[in-house]
This record gives sequence, C-alpha cells and structure tokens, in this order.
Amino acid sequence: MPIRELDAVDTSLAHEAMRELRPHVADPDAFVALVNERLRPQGYRLVVSVDDDGTVAAAMGVRRGDSLAWGDHLYVDDLVTLPAQRGRGHARALLDWAQAEAERLGCDQLHLDSAPHRHDAHRLYLSWGMHISGFHFASAVGPS
Repeated sequence: MPIRELDAVDTSLAHEAMRELRPHVADPDAFVALVNERLRPQGYRLVVSVDDDGTVAAAMGVRRGDSLAWGDHLYVDDLVTLPAQRGRGHARALLDWAQAEAERLGCDQLHLDSAPHRHDAHRLYLSWGMHISGFHFASAVGPS
C-alpha cells in the first residue's frame, strides 16, 4: 500500500480519516486551515496510506521534537484508519514509515500517546514493538 506525505495543497485529502479521530475538526476548511496555518509552521507533517483505489484509508500527523526526557524524537500526534479500512495493515504501514523516517532523521526515539479506550490501537502498538512507558495527564486551561 502506498504511503504518501501530503503537501499543503493536498491537506484536505486526510480530512475524512482525521475526522474519525478528531471529530471536533469536522469542517474540512477548518481542518485545512488548522493544519496548514498553525501546525505545519510548527513542523507538523501529514502522511497517508492510500488504498488500492487511490483513496486515503489512513492518516498520520508527525512532528520532530527535542526534549530532556526523550532527546531527539519523532512524535506521532495523530494516527487513524477509516473504520471500513481497519485490519488491512494501513496503520502498521504508517508506523513503519514513521520508524524509517525517525531513523533517516537521526532521531533517538519514536513516541505517541493514545486514549485509554482505544484498545484495538493499543494491541497494534504493542504487537508492533512499542511499550507503555508512562501516563499522560492533562488539564484544561482558562474558562471552559
């Protein structure tokens, strides 16, 4: 299955898949604006797995970072497969791409966070060779 990094012109191709993971960005134009105007300037890259018919089956957002905890790393912000395409290897192919890209860039580690209820995704990450390395805590800031 072909893996393709999308440039800014093609950002909208990932919207349907990303909407599965990020339903709060339901509007395609808002998704494109958010990715292209705010995330890409911070190093966010959008990568997709394409099905045999040429449609996007899965999408992944990654960015390179540096931290005291992880050193030079590639972080997977978003990874999602359309429900009808699950179980066909698209997410695994995107993880393989991310691993190869992290190696190409000279990163020390590859990281991602996953919501606690995404058990199928956790099984994939564990079988792919990742391990659970900690808990992620969050708090809202400002008025709700």
